[in-house]
Amino acid sequence: MLACPYRAAVSAGGVVYLETIKAYFALTKPRVIELLLVAAIPAMLQANRGSVDLWLILGTLLGGWMGAAAANTFNMVADYDIDQKMGRTRARPLVRHTVTKRRATIYAWALLALSVLWLGFVCDSWLAAFFIVLTNWFYIFVYTKWLKRRTWQNVIWGGAAGCMPVLVGWAAVRDNVDDGSPDRWWQAVVLFMIIFFWTPPHTWALAMKYKDDYARAKVPMLPVVASAQETTRQIVFYSWLTVATSLLLVPAASWIYLVVAVASGVAFLVMATRLHNGVVRGDDVKPLALFILSNNYLAVLFLALSVDAVLGWNTIGQYLF
Repeated sequence: MLACPYRAAVSAGGVVYLETIKAYFALTKPRVIELLLVAAIPAMLQANRGSVDLWLILGTLLGGWMGAAAANTFNMVADYDIDQKMGRTRARPLVRHTVTKRRATIYAWALLALSVLWLGFVCDSWLAAFFIVLTNWFYIFVYTKWLKRRTWQNVIWGGAAGCMPVLVGWAAVRDNVDDGSPDRWWQAVVLFMIIFFWTPPHTWALAMKYKDDYARAKVPMLPVVASAQETTRQIVFYSWLTVATSLLLVPAASWIYLVVAVASGVAFLVMATRLHNGVVRGDDVKPLALFILSNNYLAVLFLALSVDAVLGWNTIGQYLF
């Protein structure tokens, strides 16, 4: 029996349509966004400790997702030339010509506009909307177009863009709380700094794995311009800063966060130190293991803070002061 040409054409068209949808979704870097949303949730819960406004959280996450998706799409447009030279990025939609740069740019602007309007009108927080605009500007013009291509400190300062979700979440909650309680922005700053210090060891561990890729693209990541020993020394240094900063939140949380922050922090420091010692000894090290553990560390730390905030138990600071 002969196949129907019309059905075959419809089937082929459906496949192309599905691939196009996948390509636009891939432009947003969904795995990166997952991490960003994980950072926003504990900030929102801690911002109004002991109270959960589920709809505000979901609404803010949606607005934040669109804003982060816009930034990641802009990033792919700006990094088009670099992505063609790196093995781990050659499957990206623009490199494969699944989506044109022009359409990707329009898509990014649309996402950014929707994010700002959503956070401003629906979530009633123009401050959160401002942080989204600031994130996009900083990520594209400061990090992608300037720092990334010029200095090994790119991920140190450029990592500030990845810290912004905690400020977005904090602003959204505090703009919707009218009970006269203090905004306690210092806690949002601490959360910001935890991610700020965590980003370098997390990124450099991955960069050690893909050192040749970055060298081929002429991106001066630390493992490209410095020895493995110096890279891992910096990783240990920033890991200590991360764990130390995480403890600054202890007075604003209960023993749940304290125990998890200490235990997970020790695990993070041990892994970072082992990586450095292995490099010093000349062992065949696996930096990707630290990269994976760093993801788990941040997830566990922020999960503990979320649970702590939802339960709303007396904080350690209340017992001490």
